[in-house]
Amino acid sequence: MTPPIEPRALPLVAPDLNAGSGFPTLLRKELMRFWKVSFQTIAAPVITALLYLVVFAQVLQDKVQVYGTVPYTSFLIPGLMMMSMLQNAFANPSSSLIQSRITGNLVFILLPPLSYRDLFLAYVLAAIVRGIAVGLCVWAVALFFIPLHPQHPLWVLAFAVLACGIMGSLGLVAGLYSEKFDQLAAFQNFLIMPATFLSGVFYSIHTLPAFWQGVSHWNPLFYTIDGFRYGFFSVSDVSPWRSLAVVGIVFLALAGYAIRLLASGYKLRN
Repeated sequence: MTPPIEPRALPLVAPDLNAGSGFPTLLRKELMRFWKVSFQTIAAPVITALLYLVVFAQVLQDKVQVYGTVPYTSFLIPGLMMMSMLQNAFANPSSSLIQSRITGNLVFILLPPLSYRDLFLAYVLAAIVRGIAVGLCVWAVALFFIPLHPQHPLWVLAFAVLACGIMGSLGLVAGLYSEKFDQLAAFQNFLIMPATFLSGVFYSIHTLPAFWQGVSHWNPLFYTIDGFRYGFFSVSDVSPWRSLAVVGIVFLALAGYAIRLLASGYKLRN
């Protein structure tokens, strides 16, 4: 007769719950995701900005008055750089999340020991890198048309990072809210595109009627472009310190909201 087998308790092995262990991997994944299709994610926006530069510079060069002696073509370049950065910083996390949700591999992002802060930092840092990469490429191409160098590089860098951080956070929020590409397209078509084009990319707001000047001051993206342009020309429509304060507050607000959604597991874990 076989003696009964005594049940044995399994050893209690503490799992490695180091929340930071998966952060570099997720960040690398997000960076490689847009780099592997760089013709689509970097070259295409540069070509689009170049077309805007050629068309608007040729048509409006002698018809639009901006900052005193600043040529309109020179005025246009920082605006196109920032517009490209904003749109691509938004696209990076939003498209990544919606693709992961639709293809069903979002679970592989949630399984590793990642805190919600790690998720936020990985997605937003990748958005900042992509946005700045596109902006630098636009600037490099524009140098073939007109030599333009920043007079205040630190202002340029500060507004570039904060602006891409704003749109990266907003892209993360849009990616969490959207369950299909149609919903994400609504964010792009009815929020991002109008706010970008009405932010002073192609004009100084002082050329607008008083009513539309007031409306422009309620557009946070106006301050990103105006402050960024100050870094190149030392002139702007509003004080650069005011622009920096507005941009910083908007970034903190959107970042806090995105982190709160991630912490609650909104449309991720429930």
